[in-house]
Order: sequence, then structure tokens, then C-alpha cells
Amino acid sequence: MALPKRRHSAARGRKRRTHWKLTASNLIPCPQCKQPKIAHRICAVCGYYDGRQVIEIKVKEKKKKGQ
Repeated sequence: MALPKRRHSAARGRKRRTHWKLTASNLIPCPQCKQPKIAHRICAVCGYYDGRQVIEIKVKEKKKKGQ
């Protein structure tokens, strides 16, 4: 494997790394519940994908203060 003869400067390495950027995930509204979701994924709120229910989402019941 080839090895560099001389050390690269910090500026040169930083110039190379300027393109290492994170991109924000592309969110689209769910056709069923209109909540934002990642494209081509099951909706975490309603459980639908491609117009049919794939998973059933359980709704948590709130506890009352007196109990």
C-alpha cells in the first residue's frame, strides 16, 4: 500500500473535509394522518404505508392524578 512521503498540512486536510456534510432527511406528509414522515417508510403515527395499514399502533392511555 502506498504511503505519503510528506505530511499533509492541516489546511489541506480541512479543504478535503469541507464536503463531509450531513443532509436533512426529506420529510413528506403522510397521506392518511398528514403528519411528517420519511419517504418510503411506514408512518410512525398511524402505521400506514402505500394506502394500507401495515402495523397497528397502540394508543397509550393517560393516568389520572387521583389513582
